[in-house]
Amino acid sequence: MGKDITCTIEKELAVLSTNDHGYTKELNYVSWNGAEAKLDIRQWWPGREKSGKGVTLTEEEGRNLRDALIALFAGKEGSQ
Repeated sequence: MGKDITCTIEKELAVLSTNDHGYTKELNYVSWNGAEAKLDIRQWWPGREKSGKGVTLTEEEGRNLRDALIALFAGKEGSQ
């Protein structure tokens, strides 16, 4: 029998989007299986009953992502 996976949202950071069915894509600090919390981007079912596949990042990876997004969107404010 496989090990149960546990997660604890240590700090809520941002809801990135919500769809018509109430599913949210969120950025949070999440601890998986009691490990140190990391940045986590994933979709959550309404009421956070379940979560979809996501991406977990160390703080360094989060900073690298921030820098890449700043470079990508530099000078593109309001031009969607």
